[in-house]
Amino acid sequence: MFLARSLFRMSSHNPLMRLEQRAAEADQIIEYLKQQIQLLKEKTVAQASVREEKKLMLENAKLKSDIEQLRNLLLEKERKRGVCVPMPAGDAVAECVSKPAPPPQPAAPSASPAPAAAAGQSPAPKEKKKPEKKGGDKVEKKQPAASQADAKVDVSRLDLRVGCIITAEKHPDADSLYVEQVDVGEPSPRTVVSGLVKHIPLEQMQNRMAILMCNLKPAKMRGVVSQAMVMCASSPDKVEILDPPSGAVPGDRITFQGFPGEPDKELNPKKKVWEQVQPDLRTDAQCVATYKGAAFEVAGKGVCKAQTMNNSGIK
Repeated sequence: MFLARSLFRMSSHNPLMRLEQRAAEADQIIEYLKQQIQLLKEKTVAQASVREEKKLMLENAKLKSDIEQLRNLLLEKERKRGVCVPMPAGDAVAECVSKPAPPPQPAAPSASPAPAAAAGQSPAPKEKKKPEKKGGDKVEKKQPAASQADAKVDVSRLDLRVGCIITAEKHPDADSLYVEQVDVGEPSPRTVVSGLVKHIPLEQMQNRMAILMCNLKPAKMRGVVSQAMVMCASSPDKVEILDPPSGAVPGDRITFQGFPGEPDKELNPKKKVWEQVQPDLRTDAQCVATYKGAAFEVAGKGVCKAQTMNNSGIK
């Protein structure tokens, strides 16, 4: 009788113990799932903040470019009005505006009739000379401008800027071409066609920084108009897109020490400026992009480089 009771108790306790063990295991699984959910939430928030930061950086770059364009327009208008300084300050503006005031001087001789008669002779030749001077000035201004544009052929004529390749896809009608949308600091992206399919994988063309030449005459390539050119270190076997320095943003100008000047609005293909400048574009022993030894530089941010290609041509 005692043995029967013991067996009954053992048979009745075993299922309870199993249930308790399973309940404990279930609690552990639930706790693990809670931890995983929390981690996923944190990752999602972090990714969202990174995307927002990139978006804000692009917006800031566009705003800087818009401000720079408005500033240039303002300076151009001031030059046309006769303001003689590029960065107007209070004293300088006052000085430049006050220069046109001297014309009242000829009115002084009219105070007395005798000098007026004498003065009447002197203004006559001046009036004859003034049209000649004005005409002469016009000819002189036009000729030096044309001669300087023809004579001065160096890298300052190229409009080189930092850009961000937002998207890239294969050309619908050409297997060797990419069609990219590139932010170069303007209100809307430019369309660029590049023959880089054989050298750079499509995934490496997405959302990357680059150097763009922006004043080539737009050209249609297999039905798509290309509005700029991606600058690359190049050899017969290998091609690498030039990288701008860390901290550079779309629209930043590339400058060269020893070669000041403003770039052409659009290069005239007949003048062959690009063809004359390109042979002197090379990477040096440290992979830094140069023109006649002067580095591709973004002011205050650093120099532009290839990833691995040294002593190579650039085009």
